[in-house]
Amino acid sequence: MELAEYHTLTTLPTPAGPLWIKRGAPGLEDPAYRALAEAVEPRGARAIDLNPGVGVALLPLLAAGLEVDAWEDRRSALRALEASAAEHPGLRVRAALPWQVPEAAYGTALLVFGADRGNAWVRAQLLAAARALEPGGLLWVAGDKKLGFERYLGWARELVGDGEVVARAKGVRVAVLERSSRPAPEAPAEPAPLEAELRGRRLTFWVWPGVFSADAVDPASCLLLEHLPGDVGGAEVLDLGAGYGALSLPLAREGARVTLLEHQLASVWSARRSLQAAGLSAAVHHSDVDEALQENEVYDIVVSNPPFHVGGRVVLDVAEAFVAAAHRRTRPGGRFYLVANPFLKYEVWMHDRFGNVRTLHAGRYKVLLAVKQP
Repeated sequence: MELAEYHTLTTLPTPAGPLWIKRGAPGLEDPAYRALAEAVEPRGARAIDLNPGVGVALLPLLAAGLEVDAWEDRRSALRALEASAAEHPGLRVRAALPWQVPEAAYGTALLVFGADRGNAWVRAQLLAAARALEPGGLLWVAGDKKLGFERYLGWARELVGDGEVVARAKGVRVAVLERSSRPAPEAPAEPAPLEAELRGRRLTFWVWPGVFSADAVDPASCLLLEHLPGDVGGAEVLDLGAGYGALSLPLAREGARVTLLEHQLASVWSARRSLQAAGLSAAVHHSDVDEALQENEVYDIVVSNPPFHVGGRVVLDVAEAFVAAAHRRTRPGGRFYLVANPFLKYEVWMHDRFGNVRTLHAGRYKVLLAVKQP
């Protein structure tokens, strides 16, 4: 797959109008979105979707004439939603986080539980729903019973109000709850500190809910750091899929000029806060793979602990796109370091692109190196 193919958006005709989609964007294949779209009955004139993905579940609300705010933090989904908004005047797209919602502004809220991003993220989404809905407004939720639906529904009743399951489709459940008149709960005010010793230095990261490996630095990232060059001072480094900066912060501390690309806005916020708190400067971009970079931007070293899940599902298009982007963004003579699970065949993609690949470590995780030929 060529990188241009990954970045291409296409349109999908639906009874409610065109829906724009792309590779790597969540929400199209997840049955919870389809179940929610089939069950939802709107209330009021305005609605908010707190986890829209590409927008499958919000289409019936647009067809019913509601104004819909799509509240999304994943850049690939935002690109698709922004294209769809050009076709649907009632759709407004926000690159935003749950705790930024306005209070008592909507009659209807939609939420597919984001279980793949952890319990703290789901709770933040439910807090947002409770804040966003006006009293008497409806919250429609959907999720997989094997991924915590009953637990999350209990939280929803605690935070939002009474409700019941209204649809079942195999393992997916849909429920509707009515917003009670009790005061809206407070939104999270600050990220949580996370301390780690990396490359011989004690570092503090600041993490918001929803980021990958929020409780401890991912051991794969720790392993990759152990295999990077000891002297990176002055090197131009690109961190593809940077998360909250577990790779970038220690390299920036050693004098590297680091650029971070990250798909999730919660992680972008976390990385910026962590760098700022450490007194370090770096460019942090909200990006779908390398989409945020200019055509001619290349680097001495590219590092990546790449994601390969979309909404909890393994999606190889994303993994392959990371390798293609790394090749594009490594200058001649530069190096690409990657850490991954053994079952993913990154070696094939790296050799196809770079013409070489070397295994620096094999075990629970593998560390691979490719050098771009002059």
